[in-house]
Amino acid sequence: MSVKEIFETMEYGPALEATQEAMQWLQNHDRRFGHYINGDICEGSDHFNSRNPATGEVLAKIAQANEQDVHNAVASARAAQADWAAQSGHQRARVLYAIARLVQKHSRLFATLETLDNGKPIRESRDIDIPLVHRHFYYHAGMAQLMASELPNRQALGVCGQIIPWNFPLLMLAWKIGPALAAGNSVIIKPAEETSLTALRVAELALEAGIPRGVFQVLPGDGPTTGQALGLHHGVDMISFTGSTETGRHFLRYSAESNLKKITLECGGKNPSLVLSDAEHMDKVAEHIAMGAFWNMGQNCSAISRVIVDESRKDELIEALMFQAGHFRQGDPLDPANRLGVLVSEAHYTKVKSYLDLASKDGMTPLMGSVSADDRTITPTIFGDVSHDHVLAREEIFGPVMGIVVARSTDEAVAMANDTSYGLAASVFSASIGPALRSARAINAGTVTVNCYGEGDITTPFGGFRESGFGGRDNGLAAHDQFTETKTIWVDLNDYRDEDLIDG
Repeated sequence: MSVKEIFETMEYGPALEATQEAMQWLQNHDRRFGHYINGDICEGSDHFNSRNPATGEVLAKIAQANEQDVHNAVASARAAQADWAAQSGHQRARVLYAIARLVQKHSRLFATLETLDNGKPIRESRDIDIPLVHRHFYYHAGMAQLMASELPNRQALGVCGQIIPWNFPLLMLAWKIGPALAAGNSVIIKPAEETSLTALRVAELALEAGIPRGVFQVLPGDGPTTGQALGLHHGVDMISFTGSTETGRHFLRYSAESNLKKITLECGGKNPSLVLSDAEHMDKVAEHIAMGAFWNMGQNCSAISRVIVDESRKDELIEALMFQAGHFRQGDPLDPANRLGVLVSEAHYTKVKSYLDLASKDGMTPLMGSVSADDRTITPTIFGDVSHDHVLAREEIFGPVMGIVVARSTDEAVAMANDTSYGLAASVFSASIGPALRSARAINAGTVTVNCYGEGDITTPFGGFRESGFGGRDNGLAAHDQFTETKTIWVDLNDYRDEDLIDG
């Protein structure tokens, strides 16, 4: 359903009003957006379209930042950073608190923009993403006031380039800029070209919140142009990247080819969920796994995409999973009744569908799931007997596709879980705390949950082992650690007279 049709039918009540508000904001900008450099809007020479993935409608034309734009932003960031770092933690916290309050104030607009731009259901944008966004700003504002005691002998890195993905555009922005700004860095953020709108709105509100010009800048654009220019720039001190492992490797190369800037990567995963032989309450187990697999259309680096189940519990688990998956109503993302929207783009739909085509070619039939080429819809899909060596169990699909692998023992299940190049997240379901914790400790992943699905919370470090991560962790105190450098000052007082020390 198009936005125009929603207006005409007035089917969704509050969702309609919020959509009108979002469309009015777009119209106020004539549906054209530039970069935010040094507090000003820069039009740019080239533009790309931001589309509503549910309808194909062009929401806005957005300026593509080029190498010169990156150079201008870096110069502004460098000029502003020292004064920002020289402010007290309390002063920086006041700005972050103000941003948090403004995000809360405009939460309805942000939720609707996120759904229009990304295709995720409004109930997720409204009830999960946006509340977490302002909570992250509040948390990092509080941490700004505690930097001296919690991270002593640290100083800001300087100019931080940040590359965020399209699956959680505004939430990932909060993950990145909150700790970086709290520590006294200036930030240049490159949102994904598919989902730039909410970052541009934050840039407007950051100025309103009192952030100094040049401290926070937004450069929309693609990876080969804008991302590469940031990665290779000698004036950038650090790149924090969230996205695919393949793209993350580029930034390690850019660092080596430029100024050896610090790099932190939060990359992909092929995350296992282990259901041991003594798991209880299979309906609850299936509820957690289905949520982990299908939430946000499976477009989540920590999504459960392979379920390793003890052979004695396979049939019971499959029955429960199919029941739970049936509750994921799919449809117009703007309808609050829907739990699933659409994949973010036609290109990504083609990628996810290619895995289903490959499975079909190999003679595999899903227990449930369907594909519609007309509206690029892929419904929750479950394959019931996947070989551990098959591509469905090896590669990150990043869509609503789950493969079930059978294990004959807990040891075999753990071995399968670890037989991957990734190591981001995992979950273990067991009625016995001993086997559950032993399995959790043995699994090589950055976050392992027991009898639930999740990523921890704001206070817990998030990141992965091996090809899932590099150089640092998001969230918690660890997020502030990655945006600072340790500094030692050693003074030999024997070379000074008493009167010199007093004068100093």
